[in-house]
Formats: sequence, C-alpha cells, structure tokens
Amino acid sequence: MDKDRLYQLFQDKDFGKILFNEPMKEHTSFKIGGPADVMIIPDSEGRIVEAVKFCRENNIKYFIMGNGTNLLVKDGGIRGVVIKIANGFNRIDIDGIRVVCQSGALLSTVANRLLKESLTGFEFASGIPGTIGGAITMNAGAYGGEMKDIVLKVRALDQNNKIVELTKDDMDFRYRGSRVVDEGLVVLAAEFQLEKGEYSKIEERMKDLTHQRTSKQPLEFPSGGSTFKRPEGYYAGKLIDDAGLRGIRYGDAQVSEKHCGFIVNTGKATFHDVYMLIQTVQKIVHDKFGVLLEPEIKIIGDD
Repeated sequence: MDKDRLYQLFQDKDFGKILFNEPMKEHTSFKIGGPADVMIIPDSEGRIVEAVKFCRENNIKYFIMGNGTNLLVKDGGIRGVVIKIANGFNRIDIDGIRVVCQSGALLSTVANRLLKESLTGFEFASGIPGTIGGAITMNAGAYGGEMKDIVLKVRALDQNNKIVELTKDDMDFRYRGSRVVDEGLVVLAAEFQLEKGEYSKIEERMKDLTHQRTSKQPLEFPSGGSTFKRPEGYYAGKLIDDAGLRGIRYGDAQVSEKHCGFIVNTGKATFHDVYMLIQTVQKIVHDKFGVLLEPEIKIIGDD
C-alpha cells in the first residue's frame, strides 16, 4: 500500500497519537533507524485493540513495539504501521502481593513502585530497560530471575481479535521466547505474584544490581542491550573477547571495550554499520570456536 493511501486511512482515526513518517531512531535505544510510515501511540486497551484490528482487516503490515530497547531498525525505516505501546498505557495496580501492570509500564518504574510497597521478587528486572509487554514477549531475565518466575496471568489480543487470559503454563516461556512470539499475540497486561519483604533488603538488592550493571555494561553509549543470545555452554562476551574482537569497529559501530557482548553506537552509526559488525563477529567466532552466535536484538524494517 502506498504512503498516500496509508496516510488517508489513518488521517482521522481515533487510535491515540498518530505520527507520520516518524524517524525510528527517536524511538530506539540504539538511536538508529529510518522513518516508519505511520506510528500509533495508543493510550487505552480499546485503542490498541481497534488499531490492531483495523490493520488486520485492511491488510496493513504492522509491528508492535514497546520502548525500543532491543530493536535494530534498518536505515530504510518501516513500511506500514508501528504501534508503540509505552508511556500512555502504563497503569500499575497493586492488591496485596498481586500486581497487575499494563504492557506499556517500564520495568524500572514497576520495580520502584514495588519497592515502596516492600514487595520482593521483581528486583532482577529493576535495571532491565524496556516495558512489561516486551519483557513478557521475550521472557526477559537477568541475575538469576526471569519473567516466568513471577507471572500468574497474561492478558493478550489473539489473531482472531479476541482478548484472552493465559496462565503461566499457557505461555510456553523459554529462554528469550514465549507463546507471544509463536502466535503473534499482543500483550495488553500481566499479573504477577510477589512476596512481602523488607524494604531495606529490597532496596539493597536493587542498588547492588544497579552497580553491577553500570560498572560492567557500556550504558554510556546507545545500544540494543546484549547483542547476542547466550550460546549453550558459553558466554557470548567471552567468546568475542577470546576471538580478539574487543573494540573492533565498523563505521561508528563498535564491539564495546567495556563488555564484548554489546555492540554500541559511538556516534552516528547506521544499521549497515551495526549489521556488518554483527556478521563479522559471527564469522570470526564461528571460524575460531565453531559456535554460531545468534542475535538477541530484533532486526526489523525495510531496505
């Protein structure tokens, strides 16, 4: 569908904030990516459902994103529609040890809110960038914890435009994957069960994890988080370092000198820069160690 027709279709729709020809580099932590034809930022469950339904019924290609913290968008941008579920859809409801979060809530915001309530079990996620929706989709985890450890239920829109409630057992959680990925579900909310804890201990744990993150990860540069998944029996960063690739560059993309598991944008890196560096790292590590590194970041867009 050409852009003019696409613009006409969305000109007067009430799906929330609608942006046209919106640069994706403004919506990703990598600060890379060409324009999306249309970006919708809905602020209610109803608007999310209606926007997705409209795209499906009109055969319009769409992509669901959260805070853009694990996305590498091509320089050509994204044809069709991007539905960004983030700040406008971020309510957090707490009832005892049960917590319901809309999918646009940031993990850091949720963690700080739970700290105030002295609820423990979510600390591992306190420093993970991104939203509840993205974390559920990819079963985000860090420092020994994963979403699957604390999720009770997930509310989602299925491919038949029906809202479904799925239990943890229904979700097929696994390392960096879930039923959401398999079936193209749209996460609307998640319910967690935590435990009562001591404020001081929860705060201390969060501070410790923050220190570990800031001291070991290259947070001073834009990136998409860990570039590669952890290969079974290995650590991606160590393999890359042992291959002699610490600090290697392609354009303004660089294997971080602080943590080799990250490729960072040192200035004005393009998708091409990062992608060529990913391929170079994959080839050299495979040639030296026989291990194929699989990207953890999600590559999207059009050439």
